[in-house]
Amino acid sequence: MNLNTESHMKDSFRKKNVDWLLLVLIPVVVAIIITACATTPQATPQPVAVEKISRLGAYSGYSEPLYSEWVRTSEYVPVRDGTQLAVDVIRPAVNGKPVAEPLPIVLTYERYWRAGFADDGHILNQVNGKNGPFITTLLYHGYIIAAADIRGGGASYGTRDMEWMDSDATDAYDIIEWLAAQPYSDGNIGMYGISYPGMTQFMAASQAPKALKAMIPQMTSLDLYAMSYPGGIFNRQTWQKWTQFINGMFDKKLPPVPVDADHDGSMAAAAQQEHRLSNDVFAALEGSPYRNDELTPGRDQNAYSLFRFVNGINQSQIPVDIIGGWYDVFPRDEAAWFNNLTTPRRLIFTPFSHSVGFDQEGWYQTVKPLINDDFNLETVSAFHNAEHLRFFDYYLKGIDNGIMDEPPVWYYTMGAPAGEGWRSAEKWPLPDEVRTTFYLTGGASGSVKSVNDGVLNPDAPVGSTGQDDYTVYYSTTVGTNTRWSSAVGGMAYYPDMTANDERSLTYTTGALTESMEITGHPIVHLWVSSTADDGDFFVYLSEVDENGYAHYITEGALRASHRALSDAPYNYMGLPYHRSYEEDIQPLPAGEPVELVFDLLPTSNIFDAGHRIRVTIMGADADTYATPQLDPAPTVSIYRNTEHSSYVDLPVIPAE
Repeated sequence: MNLNTESHMKDSFRKKNVDWLLLVLIPVVVAIIITACATTPQATPQPVAVEKISRLGAYSGYSEPLYSEWVRTSEYVPVRDGTQLAVDVIRPAVNGKPVAEPLPIVLTYERYWRAGFADDGHILNQVNGKNGPFITTLLYHGYIIAAADIRGGGASYGTRDMEWMDSDATDAYDIIEWLAAQPYSDGNIGMYGISYPGMTQFMAASQAPKALKAMIPQMTSLDLYAMSYPGGIFNRQTWQKWTQFINGMFDKKLPPVPVDADHDGSMAAAAQQEHRLSNDVFAALEGSPYRNDELTPGRDQNAYSLFRFVNGINQSQIPVDIIGGWYDVFPRDEAAWFNNLTTPRRLIFTPFSHSVGFDQEGWYQTVKPLINDDFNLETVSAFHNAEHLRFFDYYLKGIDNGIMDEPPVWYYTMGAPAGEGWRSAEKWPLPDEVRTTFYLTGGASGSVKSVNDGVLNPDAPVGSTGQDDYTVYYSTTVGTNTRWSSAVGGMAYYPDMTANDERSLTYTTGALTESMEITGHPIVHLWVSSTADDGDFFVYLSEVDENGYAHYITEGALRASHRALSDAPYNYMGLPYHRSYEEDIQPLPAGEPVELVFDLLPTSNIFDAGHRIRVTIMGADADTYATPQLDPAPTVSIYRNTEHSSYVDLPVIPAE
């Protein structure tokens, strides 16, 4: 791997602002791609006998790399309503000529351009610059790579009224069927992609194309409202940046890569002219604070959420390998996908952020103190190579490598001994979890100079009057490099949380006498009141080490007026669900405690003996969420007494 060449490519991209194509929602992956792939003739490597290994993250001996060259072509493909979509096809080659033998195809249906331009004008496609090394691995093992620009994006024609449109599903179906009918195809199609190109896989599967035999969606949403308004609070940072760079710059300004027949770029320019009629996604979401607000005429956020495709996917019975991450924005959604699908399926929870492990400067520096295995660029690449090749070999080539004989759930437990981090299970949430209550009680823990320095205690509070009062600091923030910013081109880097904890309410255990594994979905119960009629409540779970360093683990949030609980429109795994319809909104009664119940994003972490568990409560997270600012700032009260007991319910896994 030539890292100097890769660095130059990334810098060149940035000079033309096309760097954002590589950074938005699949950031940092480009920093480790294999750019030595070339179309110059090379000798085809001869297969070498290798020991057969097929297990999570390791695969050899079942199929071998047969090719070392590739040839790319690009053309417009009309879908059912006549709209022309730009499609790349990258085929293995020998001596500069594509392999004549029909081969299986793996497709990505791209929201972030199927290809881009380097500074010198040459095209960076899915193999030599747009995606991770697992694409090259698949290509050299005898898979054709295909990439299509979504309607209204890249060089494809059309407009976008909103995201995750019904036409995205039918367009994907048409592209799949077109690919399957080509003479170079053996009729077996798979799909891959991260974030939005992960979500388009679910949309395609809902249409049950006969040729689609398997898909590997990574870091994907299920519920649009949970992504745009977590807990009813607008995630302004994410959507403002996303709309600025994708809906604005890429759809409407930067020149996309033309197809082969478009010699002067006039067709790509005409397609982009149509893109300028697309709606502003940020404006639509910002103006729709309730789930049943219309984003477009007659269609609310449920009408654009992917859970509407669950029944169609289940009818298709297309196998799915879901890959998520503890520091991604969607781990709850990925767990819900697994629990709502009845197809042959797998669920893999990595310790990664949205960058799928390639953000070594941000995400890795956050988790490195918590883990005992080395997730460097080589090991991360090997993991993705193995999991994509194993799954597609099994379903697209019929190679019996045993992948579907394994338990369906795999998850990485941070803090486990080296080599023991990967665990497996038959179900999620884990059937052996023991819901364990830790109460918010009076201080002092002596571990932090916070507003209250309360104690997180397995024993219930005593007394009928305990409470902690807190004047909201609107400047509190966990920073600009969060799991959320990782989804829009930033890093997922969490430094020591202590400085922010000092301006917040905290509840911390004593030093643990023995290690405690928490795997699953923590649930918070807060009894609160406020001098205002509403308020935002952010809860963070941290592991505090022997030096007092507070390591971020997970988080959750709820706007108090959205506290009404409802039945979810899909299997929500028994978690508290807030419908957040306009008619559900309940202002806070003056001076009267009310209970807020909400979950934190799932995690798996061993809190080491000698360390502490901390819950931090804030009234704002300034660099991520849009919390209304009142003057003067309100005072909120957290109740911790026998009548109104606030607590966190942790999924503890008993020690063996």
